[in-house]
Amino acid sequence: MNPLLITNTILINSSPEKVWDALTNPEQTKKYMFGCETVSAWKPGSTLDWKGTYEGKEMIFVTGKINEITPDKFLSYTTFDPNSSMENIPANHLTVTYSLKAENNNTLLTVTQGDYSLVAEGERRYNEAYNNGEGWNPILVAIKNLLESAQ
Repeated sequence: MNPLLITNTILINSSPEKVWDALTNPEQTKKYMFGCETVSAWKPGSTLDWKGTYEGKEMIFVTGKINEITPDKFLSYTTFDPNSSMENIPANHLTVTYSLKAENNNTLLTVTQGDYSLVAEGERRYNEAYNNGEGWNPILVAIKNLLESAQ
């Protein structure tokens, strides 16, 4: 079976350090990630939770683990919806990677998520996440707007 991956890229008029901060700083993530803040020690093997509030109740919307981290350059982590009916086992986790590359006072941010072909309900999850070709684009545009409006 062919891999089912979602890959989106955006050029942001900001330094890799500022883009990295937007990706990992809980105060920043809740501005573009549906009100969720990141909770992690930001070390390989540590948990990464996306925590927010729903109907007045604090909850974890997405959980996972940090696979690899190189500040200002690369982050790989797993994701799983703990509120789904699927079993929270590594085989049901997807991998998300952020790759940051400096380009003439800008940062090229590439996000990849998958492989959906390897997880339970993969095709359904892929179609929901891909969202008619959008994938991560709305989030990347929100990050770009956040950083570029702060300048």
